Amino acid sequence: MSELSQLSPQPLWDIFAKICSIPHPSFHEEALAQHILSWAKEKGFWCDRDQVGNILIRKPATPGMENRKPVALQAHLDMVPQKNNDTAHDFTKDPIQPYIDGEWVKARGTTLGADNGIGMASALAVLADDSVQHGPLEVLLTMTEETGMDGAFGLQPNWLQSEILINTDSEEEGEIYMGCAGGIDFTSTLPLQREAVPADYETLRLTLKGLKGGHSGAEIHLGLGNANKLLVRFLAQHAREYDLRLIDFTGGTLRNAIPREAYATFALPAAKIDALKSAAMGYLAILQNELGTVEKNIALQTEPVASGAALTADSRDRFIALLNSTPNGVIRNSDVAKGVVETSLNVGVVSMTEQEAKINCLIRSLIDSGKDYVVAMLSSLGELAGAQSVAKGSYPGWQPDASSPVMALVRETYQRLFNKTPNIQVIHAGLECGLFKKPYPNMDMVSIGPTITGPHSPDEQVHIGSVALYWQLLTELLKVIPAK
Repeated sequence: MSELSQLSPQPLWDIFAKICSIPHPSFHEEALAQHILSWAKEKGFWCDRDQVGNILIRKPATPGMENRKPVALQAHLDMVPQKNNDTAHDFTKDPIQPYIDGEWVKARGTTLGADNGIGMASALAVLADDSVQHGPLEVLLTMTEETGMDGAFGLQPNWLQSEILINTDSEEEGEIYMGCAGGIDFTSTLPLQREAVPADYETLRLTLKGLKGGHSGAEIHLGLGNANKLLVRFLAQHAREYDLRLIDFTGGTLRNAIPREAYATFALPAAKIDALKSAAMGYLAILQNELGTVEKNIALQTEPVASGAALTADSRDRFIALLNSTPNGVIRNSDVAKGVVETSLNVGVVSMTEQEAKINCLIRSLIDSGKDYVVAMLSSLGELAGAQSVAKGSYPGWQPDASSPVMALVRETYQRLFNKTPNIQVIHAGLECGLFKKPYPNMDMVSIGPTITGPHSPDEQVHIGSVALYWQLLTELLKVIPAK
């Protein structure tokens, strides 16, 4: 039995513990999908999969509730794979190790997968628990949401029968989401020229680590450090001063996670090593002064490593200038949704081969013109640096509908249950609801969830008490869905 079995509501937590035991990072959800299908068939539920792998399960209405509007509970199957540098974990083979820490459930050295595993567990727990009263019910589990919303893009019309969809991918109890940002991936590819490193040079790796990282949408406004941007800032200040021959630059692992670590490998004259190390420690002090309130564990380390062919001075300077000038973070706050970011970008992944460097960003905006503006800005920067620019994978935002009946029902139900008014919000993150509106334009949608902090980072945790409140809201909501 899992440690989580002692928590309430027990069916939800037991199912979440099982989800944690089956590896399911993006593009590796099939084992979990097959487990869920087998589980559903054993219980006698109708279930199906579409051409992109999405799962649909149906459960008949509770006797006497057959005339209610049919409802779909929706979650995504995949999780973001992020781990601490000193954690040995293969996300494609090793189970997540959840544990209880006071009021929270966390994972040992990795992301927990509460995003969206708790929502998925809640939907399956509704299927499993016959004491939950509901009308005609569907559960939709989508594929590969975290790396491009493949399942939502592939969802076909006329498959779902529901009139209402409850998305379970929100991360703040007490808030009801009725809109979200759209997004687009942007990649700058810079061709590189290399040359031999002079014989009297020594090679070092400079590592910037210890940052919190986090969700590139929901946490982009928190002032968290971006390892790629912080490390290239140092290079921009000192590359020419110390005649650094840049060999490699690597940072971040996912375009939708704020990068926690970055590495620069370079050769420099042996006589300048001590001065370079001193400059690095001075820069660390600057970062601690600037970011110490939010980034308490930031570290900058140097170590000797094997050498290799270095970039020419021209390639080095163009790469550093391009990355250093690429904007990051909040571009504009919304005038309509007060307190919500309108447009942002995350410089998520930087990689380098012998021939080229790639800078991968995720742009988000509540409005399409905001995305277009940042795409144009990054394209102009790439043109100045001689880089090729590609924007792809655009997905729409979810336009708020102030007259949504289900949103009003959730608000009224929350008020009645907890004697307080929930916040109606638009989230600066990608929810699949915007994509669902294309095949199902008339479906009424809302998004709710428990409190999850640090998603997309190893600091991810879910608040135990908020899960109980979320479950209470969800099950009561299903009970009071109106007649057709």
